[in-house]
Amino acid sequence: MIRSLCRNALLLLFLISVWSTAFSQILQPAPPASVQVSEERLKKIDLLIQQYIDSGWINGATALIARNGKIVYHKGLGYDDIASKKTLPKDAIMRIASQTKAITSVAVMMLYEDGKFLLDDAISKYIPEFKNPAVLDSFNASDTTYTTVPAKSEITIRQLLTHTSGIGYAQIGSKAFNAIYAKAGIVAGIGVERIKLADIMKKLGLLPLAHQPGEKFTYGLNTDLLGYLVEVISGMSLDQFLKKRIFDPLGMKDTYFYLPAEKQNRLATLYTEDDGKHIKKAPATMDINGTFYSDYPKMNGTYFSGGGGLSSTAYDYAVFMQMLLNNGVYNGKRILSRNTIRMMTSNQIGDLALGHGNAFGLGFEVVTEKGSAFSPRPEGSYSWGGMFSSSYWIDPKEKMVAQFFLQLYPNSHGDIHEKFKVLAYQALND
Repeated sequence: MIRSLCRNALLLLFLISVWSTAFSQILQPAPPASVQVSEERLKKIDLLIQQYIDSGWINGATALIARNGKIVYHKGLGYDDIASKKTLPKDAIMRIASQTKAITSVAVMMLYEDGKFLLDDAISKYIPEFKNPAVLDSFNASDTTYTTVPAKSEITIRQLLTHTSGIGYAQIGSKAFNAIYAKAGIVAGIGVERIKLADIMKKLGLLPLAHQPGEKFTYGLNTDLLGYLVEVISGMSLDQFLKKRIFDPLGMKDTYFYLPAEKQNRLATLYTEDDGKHIKKAPATMDINGTFYSDYPKMNGTYFSGGGGLSSTAYDYAVFMQMLLNNGVYNGKRILSRNTIRMMTSNQIGDLALGHGNAFGLGFEVVTEKGSAFSPRPEGSYSWGGMFSSSYWIDPKEKMVAQFFLQLYPNSHGDIHEKFKVLAYQALND
């Protein structure tokens, strides 16, 4: 009896030791075969990227795939500057645009775990400008005037996390809201002049919604507003909060809203397309329904866009993803609890399905059983992407995280992202 108890105790201690070691490790390279990934089949990724480079469709890419906490693929391929033949390093700093949303969503959920609010609280409880919202009823395109009807309910924090609030997007949204927001001085928040998040979000609260709160999924400035919520609740600017509570604990040393001078030379070159849908270097300023500054991460900016403002590297973002895959902990540092991660990756929008019947959680698209029929990603994996042609996903079943970065807007050959997913999964060897 005593011997059996001792044996069970030793087994328990061993399991605790294994568990602790697994969650204290940092992402490091390992032979693909050590985590049942075929090194030979991974080479198909190189061929795919080179095909798109040779076709003049992209200049280059950085990519990272990790499984079971081990990096099996991490490369920079192609050119940062085609004219000078400057190669693109794997640690190039990329404009991650809407991949910022996942990080801001985590920040919001950290404050939720601090007991600062409940998800079904009205946002007006904390930002009074959003009290008594109105919904767009009619819009006159000739002079941008409009009429409204009262909203049936207040906007909740949960609706902001799920993009069901009715808030639209500036510059890249519908024609009506591009016009309404432009007239009010509302911008998407990246590549812009020195403006303040608080000022823009307070103005946003006085403008109409695209639909009744909770009735539709409308991708919009929800996460910028959540970033302002973080500022209001924490008493810190969003950049300070993210650095203190997420980036420093995780060791994310290359993730910023605006790059320090000593790292600006690592910012990847932004490309755009010519009339033939081949790449050309983006000009210093572009017209994206307003003036857009291509090298905004080098600016001494004051607008911290929780919906799109960060720049990062494939490795740094993989660290963030690995934390999520580890149920909220990385290298011994807990950022969120496992049940909060469960909530974030559950269907939060009911029957308001996205493409292929996928769902949306608190900050991520979530693959459903129906959606898994259209992609090698299994049910339960979650993801999003960014405006400058980037994509990522986190797969709890295969214990995989993956990041694919381009720096290109627009991208007429965006199917490379889905092909990258196919090639990542075909390399699994178990």
